[in-house]
Amino acid sequence: MPEPPTFLRRGRTRRLTAALVVLLAVAGYVAVQYVYGGKPSPRCTVVSADDDGASYEFTAEQAQNAATVAAVGTTRGMPERAVTIALATALQESGLRNIRHGDRDSLGLFQQRPTQGWGDERQIMDPAYSAARFYEHLAEVPGYSRLPLTVAAQRVQRSGYPQAYAKHEPDAVLLAAALTGRAPATFSCESGPGTDGGGPARVRAAIVRDFGREVRPDEGGGRTVTVPVPAAAAVGDRAPRRGWELAHWAVAQSSALRIERVSYGGREWRASGSGTWHKARTGGAAGPGAAADEVRIVTGE
Repeated sequence: MPEPPTFLRRGRTRRLTAALVVLLAVAGYVAVQYVYGGKPSPRCTVVSADDDGASYEFTAEQAQNAATVAAVGTTRGMPERAVTIALATALQESGLRNIRHGDRDSLGLFQQRPTQGWGDERQIMDPAYSAARFYEHLAEVPGYSRLPLTVAAQRVQRSGYPQAYAKHEPDAVLLAAALTGRAPATFSCESGPGTDGGGPARVRAAIVRDFGREVRPDEGGGRTVTVPVPAAAAVGDRAPRRGWELAHWAVAQSSALRIERVSYGGREWRASGSGTWHKARTGGAAGPGAAADEVRIVTGE
């Protein structure tokens, strides 16, 4: 029997390829539904503190990475503008996802290349490390905080599409305001079951990883982690910002670390509720039984 004409074989190949793509998409959807018990995967939202209606919605994975990028920046003493530049860059380069592929040997949140001296593969795939390397290079750009975001980002990244960073600036501004603590109670997440175990020990380790050893979480009772916030008299207006930075960071990490409740500044976020901040139900300003100068984080089982 003669073979089908070449154009028929090609058409059949295209149909098979299309069918495979659809099958993989369905399999991915089914897997997500299985992991999250039939519910959509967790989403996070940041809203403007200026009552202008601006908001940005993204995934729990993106939230975790954004919170790490912001925490590493403020811990290094970088201003909010630097955090905005870093977040816009990561949004363009990877969609704030820690990916293992890219142009040539590019990897991670910022698509850094091992062959260009950014570190080895293991280092670059560590979001805290890759963020620190980005800030290290950004700090060497003269007057970066006064430059247009696209120019500042391009001085670090050397991208073939430098203007692409601009479209992410509005979202990065919202994220930076919340994740540096300037805009209180503007960052919230729905919570879903993480793929890894949680618990107080993992929360403490993650805090030290992102904020350094200057932030010292205290051991509370049972499933609770308390993080002291420096007195305002000692650090000017930075104390309340640091508190909200830590609180928003904890909410961003809630799915990965199985965090059930975060309290600070008279407000409380609960995974079991609507996923937004509310006035604390009882107790002191930082939540039930907590002092006003600490962030309280309650983990799951």
